[in-house]
Amino acid sequence: MSDSILLRLAHSPDPDDAFMWWPLVGIDGSGPQVDTGRWRFELVAEDIERLNQEAEQARYEITAISCAHYPAVQSQYALTACGASLGDGYGPRIVSRNPISLEDYIASPPVTAVPGARTSALATARMLLDGQPLPNEVVPFDQIIDEVVAGRFDAGLVIHEGQLTFADAGLHLVVDLGAWWKGKTGLQLPLGGNAIRRDVETLGGPGSLEEVSAILRSSVEWAMAHKDQAVEWALNWGRGIDRSMAEKFVDMYVNKWTIDVGDQGQAALNTFFSETSRLGILDPVGGLDVIGLEA
Repeated sequence: MSDSILLRLAHSPDPDDAFMWWPLVGIDGSGPQVDTGRWRFELVAEDIERLNQEAEQARYEITAISCAHYPAVQSQYALTACGASLGDGYGPRIVSRNPISLEDYIASPPVTAVPGARTSALATARMLLDGQPLPNEVVPFDQIIDEVVAGRFDAGLVIHEGQLTFADAGLHLVVDLGAWWKGKTGLQLPLGGNAIRRDVETLGGPGSLEEVSAILRSSVEWAMAHKDQAVEWALNWGRGIDRSMAEKFVDMYVNKWTIDVGDQGQAALNTFFSETSRLGILDPVGGLDVIGLEA
């Protein structure tokens, strides 16, 4: 429709995000698989650290962000109830070239390759250290394993499919931060969130935030109902992984909390924000604002 309203949706270049959002545009731009109403979507894939940076300038109407970056952008963005990535007893992993015990890592952490200064992975690693700084250097997420293998770092903080492939490269697990968080709090670890710019309400009129959030939910639901087709598309974003590995990764991070964070997901988010604020890792959140929660 020529009079449709364009919304750019930026996501990270990993299988679970690709899985969720392609129904909004169709494969190869063939047309949406879901009813997008008066809205037209354009997908953009960028590294999560870059998306975090661009959210500070409110570049995209809808964007993936690290949950840890929400306090910095909440004046311009609200979280949507759908599209979140929560690790239920699993998450980013600290891995090492040579075996390092968790106790030794906490006592004297080596310089660690990390995927971004604004990421939930780094914020969680700092909670592991009780708020103390983690000596680190930012490395593109898809280069961390290679950098550790090459000996340029003794340890790396891996996200995305690296959580599943690090052992194939001969690296050793120091700690699964999602498992550590689950043991500490009994809750899921908030990693990625889907954020919608607040001025979409002005762009489309009253009720637009809820309207768009409902369309986003329909995209996730459609992808989950057509899993084989969605995984095939998601493989385009899986670096060096086969279909079974892509399915495993998607199953980890596209789940019931991805459709709607619900009460438990909100509890996980509130606990994450409370603990990071208490330790001085993140600024306090003025109030968790989630659009499109199921009644």
